[in-house]
Amino acid sequence: LGVPYEQWKVLNEIDAGVCEEMTYEEIQDNYPLEFALRDQDKYRYRYPKGESYEDLVQRLEPVIMELERQENVLVICHQAVMRCLLAYFLDKAAEQLPYLKCPLHTVLKLTPVAYGCKVESIFLNVAAVNTHRDRPQNVDISRPPEEALVTVPAHQ
Repeated sequence: LGVPYEQWKVLNEIDAGVCEEMTYEEIQDNYPLEFALRDQDKYRYRYPKGESYEDLVQRLEPVIMELERQENVLVICHQAVMRCLLAYFLDKAAEQLPYLKCPLHTVLKLTPVAYGCKVESIFLNVAAVNTHRDRPQNVDISRPPEEALVTVPAHQ
């Protein structure tokens, strides 16, 4: 781009621990209890040997403070990180944060307005799967696998 830039390790994606690089289906197959526990409280759930959204928010606090001091900034980051940043700037509750929609290959432009931010989405012309998963109705530990996976988006 020909502009100054910095790479910050703190902007890395949420650490999924033992579930890193697994699909939703693989996590349900290999760790059904963990899959259910995450569905019960996605914000506070911590992956085994990994992080929770709550941990990620704490990790991002210095970034948020730095963004508050800047004027125009372009942040390129992963979806969980973007959800945390959006939740902060849009004043969303912790329970809403993990379910904020952040499509892949999309620029989200935040413009400060009275009592919040205006969000504009600029979709880039890049083919990508939908990775957004709504909270399932049945979050019981003893639910059948097909109910656990009902909100998993279709993918190839």
